[in-house]
Amino acid sequence: MNTNKISITAFSSISPLGNNAEEVWTNYLNENHCFSKRFLDQQETSTASLSEESKRLVAEIRESDPKYKFLDDSVLFALAASRKAVEQAGWNSEDVFGINIGSSRGATDLFEKHYKEYIDTGKAQTLASPTTTLGNISSWIAHDLQSTGPEISHSITCSTALHALLNGVAWLKSGMADKFLVGGSEAPLTDFTIAQMRALKIYSRIDQNQEAWPNLAFDFEKTQNTMILGEGAAVCCLEAGETENAIAYVTGVGYATEILEHNISISAEATCFQKSMKMALKDEDLESIDAIVMHAPGTIKGDLTELRAIEKVFGEKLPLLTTNKWKIGHTFGASGILSLELALLMIQNDTFIGVPFGEKQNQSKTIKKVLINAVGFGGNAVSVLIEKR
Repeated sequence: MNTNKISITAFSSISPLGNNAEEVWTNYLNENHCFSKRFLDQQETSTASLSEESKRLVAEIRESDPKYKFLDDSVLFALAASRKAVEQAGWNSEDVFGINIGSSRGATDLFEKHYKEYIDTGKAQTLASPTTTLGNISSWIAHDLQSTGPEISHSITCSTALHALLNGVAWLKSGMADKFLVGGSEAPLTDFTIAQMRALKIYSRIDQNQEAWPNLAFDFEKTQNTMILGEGAAVCCLEAGETENAIAYVTGVGYATEILEHNISISAEATCFQKSMKMALKDEDLESIDAIVMHAPGTIKGDLTELRAIEKVFGEKLPLLTTNKWKIGHTFGASGILSLELALLMIQNDTFIGVPFGEKQNQSKTIKKVLINAVGFGGNAVSVLIEKR
């Protein structure tokens, strides 16, 4: 079997863009952002939340099994996406498949509630520990889908979901599995999580009632940090080799870490990104890369250092560049896989989705190969190359 190519045989997500591919694509075609105001961290705060319909879907899953009543949203989002993806791929109870779904912060909402209760009463709830461990996303998905393969959970900050994809690719290439469900989930719209981002001075202070774009991800001349948090989950089904039902192939993966100056630092030309992109692109002709979905979180340094890294790797002739964080915010551990969704949709529809306030870029050829970047606190970067079937 030619395992150089890994097939993506299904993809599903639940995010501020919707909960099915048609709805997500329709939302990408309009130039509106998905931000609204919520009262968090003692003030009105811009966030990107799930739609009412998606929230209903999550509530239905919560009601579907008495055991699900006590689970965090991060688990339920992942369940919603995973059920759909596995159905789409045609996997059933006979199929042995691995699961690797990660999260940057895990059960933040539940953790905050349990901790507050402990501070108030001096007692912890019986289920406080099992429902807030980081490993509980993949375990519950395995329970829900009645799967029998290996299950892995991890947190590698904002590159979590693409690290899950790397893991899936490694298992498939080693021959230790034929199928893997990979992705990320994040439900970070909580008081304490927002407060932490404000403490780092990276959260957007732009008033969305006064300005068209509260998150300036991809504006390389901004003078303030404009990151906004979003919530959601996305997963894809990976299978070894070239399959009949592949929607695209993973043809290159790269990863790198750089030496830190401080906890959230990244070098001026994002050395980690240069290395991860070069590794993913290995023997590719650089001119064959049609687009890059950047990590670009909307911070001054984060956006600019990644652009410099891309310029270093690609030289004068840059591919089309885009990001989705101006629209759906930063979903931490799920962000890389939601970027992969944008890449897949651009390939499937042969349409480049740019950033409305960015420099105009014109698509001059069919979109066949797209590179996706993600990087997390701690300078660990992942780049994934996918190509049209």
